[in-house]
Amino acid sequence: MPTPSAHPLRVRTLADLNAEIRALVEGGLGSLEGRQEYERLLVEWGYAVQDGVVEAA
Repeated sequence: MPTPSAHPLRVRTLADLNAEIRALVEGGLGSLEGRQEYERLLVEWGYAVQDGVVEAA
């Protein structure tokens, strides 16, 4: 697993990422591209959450 410093700088907020994930799920994940985008968004969301926890500490 990459270290937090290995991921690109976060530009989008958690709210933006959540909205994009919800829209994608509501539209369906039937295609391979849809599932891959969902996985990519979840990874980005995970890093954003991790960054928020570190900033809060």
